[in-house]
Amino acid sequence: MKVILSSEQIEGILQELATRIFAEIPNEVDIATIGIRSRGEILAQRLSSLLSRELGKDVPNGTLDITLYRDDLNSPQSTAQPQVRTTEIGFNIDDKIIILVDDVLYTGRSARAAMDALVDLGRPRAIRLAVLVDRAGRELPIQADYAGHKTDVAPGKLVQVNLVESDGKDEVVVE
Repeated sequence: MKVILSSEQIEGILQELATRIFAEIPNEVDIATIGIRSRGEILAQRLSSLLSRELGKDVPNGTLDITLYRDDLNSPQSTAQPQVRTTEIGFNIDDKIIILVDDVLYTGRSARAAMDALVDLGRPRAIRLAVLVDRAGRELPIQADYAGHKTDVAPGKLVQVNLVESDGKDEVVVE
């Protein structure tokens, strides 16, 4: 197991992402963060707090469960029962710029599923994808608008994001 991001690096990346988003999105436009369960939701909460400070106004935050939108849900190779959890978005997404947050962008399939789910909930002005780790190996033509750390990890290896809120510590490791 190799640590590729420490707690301090994760904190710095999130601050850098917030600064970039702040610089690119006009202040008069409504924005919100929505995290993909489960670690994307934690990162979205942190990013929402940083953006609220940068913008001087509340940036709403929500959580999106993409289980029913996954393209491998009914795969014949799958024997596991999917665990569907709640989507918690307590605001109207219409005409807002949604910062969709995930921990790792790899194949692009989770991001595609999340966009499908968001469009079923309303009509955002735009959806921007922010990820902590951008990993090579895309299967779909999806790219992050805001990527913290780019890495080229060999296929078959796992990039695991650990966060204090769910795992007791902040770090990104390759297994």
